[in-house]
Amino acid sequence: MEKVKVKIVNKSDNRLPAYATGQSAGMDLRAWLPEQVTLAPLERKLITTGVYIELPPGYECQIRPRSGLALKRGLTVLNTPGTIDADYRGEVCVILVNLSSEPQTIENGERICQMVVARHETVEWELVESLGESDRGAGGFGHTGTK
Repeated sequence: MEKVKVKIVNKSDNRLPAYATGQSAGMDLRAWLPEQVTLAPLERKLITTGVYIELPPGYECQIRPRSGLALKRGLTVLNTPGTIDADYRGEVCVILVNLSSEPQTIENGERICQMVVARHETVEWELVESLGESDRGAGGFGHTGTK
């Protein structure tokens, strides 16, 4: 498996983002907070991480929810997947939302999301008058039925 070198600055006292297992696609990212943060039901807040990255050209970093946090506590990433572009040099921050019916508290050092680094393509548009035919055609949302 190819490894991609990514420069990282960690201003927090947390460990670097890390894979939980040998075949994990996402690395756990931790909150860096001067004090705990409580989110009321349906409240959203920007959570700092103290992490700054420099991705190589042609790569992006996606910020995705942690499934256990979503299932057990109703906490998820609001703009999922969040995208960090290769030319962004600011702090990686995460928009968390509490979808549960109870207040939820985030502690410093808590794993709050996953980071997935992936290669991406750059598109060059080709303006045409019509598109080629396909079996699906213009069938959109729900066009295949419910069963």
